[in-house]
Amino acid sequence: MGDPDVLEMVQEKGRRTSRDPDYASHINDESLSSRETSFLITEESEFKRDEQSKDSIFFRDGIRQIDFVLSYVDDIKKEAELKAERRKIFEQNLRKTGLELETEDKRNSEDGRTYFVKIHAPWEVLVTYAEVLGVKMPIKETEIPRDEKMSLSYLAGPVKLPRNVKHPRPEYFTAQFSRNRQELFLIEDESSFFPSSMRNRIVYYILSRCPFGVEDGKKRFGIERLLTSHTYSSAYPLHDGQYWKPSEPPNPVNERYILRQNWARFSYFYKEQPLDLIRNYFGEKFGIYFVFLGFYTEMLTFAAVVGLACFIYGLLSMSDTSSSTEICDPLIGGQIIMCPLCDFVCDYWRLNTTCLASQVSHLFDNESTVFFAIFMGIWVTLFLEFWKQRQARLEYEWDLVDFEEEQQQLQLRPEFEAMCTHRKMNPVTKEMEPYMPLCSRLPWYFLSGATVTLWMSLVIACMVAVIVYRLSVFATFASFMESEASLKQVKSFLTPQITTSLTGSCLNFIVILILNFFYEKISAWITKMEIPRTYQEYESSLTLKMFLFQFVNFYSSCFYVAFFKGKFVGYPGKYTYLFNVWRSEECDPGGCLIELTTQLTIIMTGKQIFGNIKEAIYPLILNWWRRRKARTNSEKLYSRWEQDHDLETFGSLGLFYEYLETVIQFGFVTLFVASFPLAPLLALLNNIIEIRVDAWKLTTQYRRPVAAKAHSIGVWQDILYGMAVLSVATNAFIVAFTSDIIPRLVYYYAYSTDATEPMKGYINNSLSTFLIADFPNHTVPSEKRDFTTCSFIWDSKTETAKCCNTAGLSL
Repeated sequence: MGDPDVLEMVQEKGRRTSRDPDYASHINDESLSSRETSFLITEESEFKRDEQSKDSIFFRDGIRQIDFVLSYVDDIKKEAELKAERRKIFEQNLRKTGLELETEDKRNSEDGRTYFVKIHAPWEVLVTYAEVLGVKMPIKETEIPRDEKMSLSYLAGPVKLPRNVKHPRPEYFTAQFSRNRQELFLIEDESSFFPSSMRNRIVYYILSRCPFGVEDGKKRFGIERLLTSHTYSSAYPLHDGQYWKPSEPPNPVNERYILRQNWARFSYFYKEQPLDLIRNYFGEKFGIYFVFLGFYTEMLTFAAVVGLACFIYGLLSMSDTSSSTEICDPLIGGQIIMCPLCDFVCDYWRLNTTCLASQVSHLFDNESTVFFAIFMGIWVTLFLEFWKQRQARLEYEWDLVDFEEEQQQLQLRPEFEAMCTHRKMNPVTKEMEPYMPLCSRLPWYFLSGATVTLWMSLVIACMVAVIVYRLSVFATFASFMESEASLKQVKSFLTPQITTSLTGSCLNFIVILILNFFYEKISAWITKMEIPRTYQEYESSLTLKMFLFQFVNFYSSCFYVAFFKGKFVGYPGKYTYLFNVWRSEECDPGGCLIELTTQLTIIMTGKQIFGNIKEAIYPLILNWWRRRKARTNSEKLYSRWEQDHDLETFGSLGLFYEYLETVIQFGFVTLFVASFPLAPLLALLNNIIEIRVDAWKLTTQYRRPVAAKAHSIGVWQDILYGMAVLSVATNAFIVAFTSDIIPRLVYYYAYSTDATEPMKGYINNSLSTFLIADFPNHTVPSEKRDFTTCSFIWDSKTETAKCCNTAGLSL
């Protein structure tokens, strides 16, 4: 192998370098002696890369574990020298901190173009930064048995995971780590004392603060800036190994494989999640997300069961409802002539043409609607309270109770530190910290507010455009279906109202997706320009912008249908017009609730299907294409770092968008659930798939994300509380103004004269009559009819009734 004395000399230099940053700086500039150099050359020549396992996660010596990987490609452009100089200084400074680097030449890579810089954090670096970050580590194993919450555990056997998967490590008493009191901690093996997620978190902390030079008179630092300038093409921690097979010695236990087998499989959709293992592998921030998603899905089960029961009740009672019976009866609904729904081109029509629509409307607008609205008000309150308890218990179990106090001041964004030219003393820590005056940020705050307002106005404008589409197209549908004799069979279930509502809802959904795509890019750019101080401030600012926009984008059309459509129509002879051109939309004779249900179903279902397809197919196609381009030299070793390099990047905002998707779904489930009791069931089915899709893509399709800590779901909890309060009001208004349940109850108790059939005559009572002779010339249909009156819907919840006597109406 070589001279043992020289080997000891080189190893001693490595150990001293990791302990003494000053010595590391000296050794970087000092050339090795000829004897040492010849030894290293001998080692290199004896090292045969092709014999190394492609699953190895170690340096060439097979001892030092790879904690992080940087990659770059030679740039032949004019900035090539500048980028090379940045990399040189950056890597020298990394060595000064004690990190150990090993570079793989591009000739050994699959594509023959990419250099890989492997980074290892030695023990001294880990213990130093563990203390800086306030990491809590085990001091001894607890003797308190784990709490098994289910007393009848044998009943829950099918959903339970093996104990070694659910709890991969024993439970410990912990304390904040101190490098000067290492003897107090349970250190059995230095190489495995710090889990891999903690190691990559520590290395990333160093990378994000390591300087790479002075440019334009300012000190530049941080791996994110180097990635943005394409000095490095990527930076990522390695996965433990292949996801389809367990690791082989000397590699450590392959937690990625365990997660793939017990969590990221669709056949395990009914199983509990290995939350401790997720936390150990991906970090607490990802762990809390999956705890929240799992808890939310469990709570949806109760809402879905009750909602399904209400739907079944509506299905069973659909044929017995007196309203639908009268509308469908040829002798009642078939004899009621309704006034035209648009001017001039629309003809008179008979009420029984809406027979099917009235029956379908009863599915969602019946006596159980009020009960379900009340139930969901209680459910959302219990969900949030139970989640607070679950989150508090999780903070204790995962040692996150004091996390905010320990970490918040340290999590400064490198971009903030780089942009700050002022410093001031922190009154708590008595240390000088970067400071940016409010006057420097104010212009960006104004720009940010103006941008958000502009885009929300654009959403409203698009919604109005869809309304105009429905108003203008309705007449075309009506005249076309009236003139085409071949469509007589279709007219019984595909009325102009239903056709316009369906096409309008689909168009609205497409517009929503387009606006979302552009706004995501703009909001991220605007938030960066605000220069937030911490990562928490950055995420909170971005969350506010994205949520406000998506709230308006996804829900504005539903609010319109629920609370505005059909409320300001006017009456025959004096209709209200949009822009003095298009007559305001009327509700279906069965009410606007069925249209709200249609709108909600299309947007909610479409969003969930599109989201799952995008999350599953998009990274799969990208990874396939990237591997196809990369594998140009198939005879070379396809190493572990190259395999991960060809995977898709999850990104720092990946988890943010997962939360946003879940919260928007929560809005669909709660805000308008009185109109659609199947919404919780659809959300439940989606979330069962969502958990496994997220698990599958994280373990198989994405690079391993950098581990991060979090003690809660953050600002999302406040948003959920706000939506819960709003949902109580919206469901109450839906029952009062959109549903037909209140008018039916009023008729039942105040106007019914038939004791055996109390709802008999309700349809006639809900309609008003208009003299055809009083129609203005520009609104009356061109063809003459042999009847003298027509009926229209009198909405007692609007001011239409006040005008009836002045228009020649007989009520």
